Amino acid sequence: MDVTEAVQRRMSARAFLDTPVDDETIAELLELAARAPSGGNVQPWRIYVIGADTMPDFKEFLAGREMEAPGYEIYPPGLWEPYRTNRFALGEQMYEALGIPREDKAARFGHLARNFQFFDAPVGIFCFIDRRMGPPQWSDLGMFLQTFMLLCTERGLDTCPQEAWATWSQAVAEFVGAPEDEMLFCGVAVGHADPDAAVNTLRSERMPLEEWATFVRRCV
Repeated sequence: MDVTEAVQRRMSARAFLDTPVDDETIAELLELAARAPSGGNVQPWRIYVIGADTMPDFKEFLAGREMEAPGYEIYPPGLWEPYRTNRFALGEQMYEALGIPREDKAARFGHLARNFQFFDAPVGIFCFIDRRMGPPQWSDLGMFLQTFMLLCTERGLDTCPQEAWATWSQAVAEFVGAPEDEMLFCGVAVGHADPDAAVNTLRSERMPLEEWATFVRRCV
């Protein structure tokens, strides 16, 4: 598989099979992903892995706990166009694939809660960053995550990056033993997507190139 194919095939899976993924595979992919660009070679990512042996304990640990205020604003308040429409359209497409109508709020919240089961994936990755780091280092973390997910795709694995875990940041930090100076950015579900799950047929749309790219022409 070349890079172009990996980019085209990568998708956010929201239903996984229980097919196991061993720690050695995850360790190899994480080590390769660390070749991602990092300004000044700071390498600000701090990663905690919840594998098959730990997943039951983690889910039991979360049971009965209340969601928290997010550790950061996942979206800017009063999201404006065209970003608001992009986000809204994705949500409507996802719930349509699931067969959940807009008025069925309980079913929609039920699907949202599946985030916190890693959508039944056998492995979950938690990505932390030092609280003192700034936007450039958050950018480094994003490049690390994309590299990791593309490597997973190459290896025949599926992923789903989940910023929703920011609403459980203190609980996650307590379970994984993260120090107070580290901040949870997101989780990533890792495993094999369920090919029969309707939600995994969703392919989000992208805006046309001319709406967000400008080729600057200098007149001489």
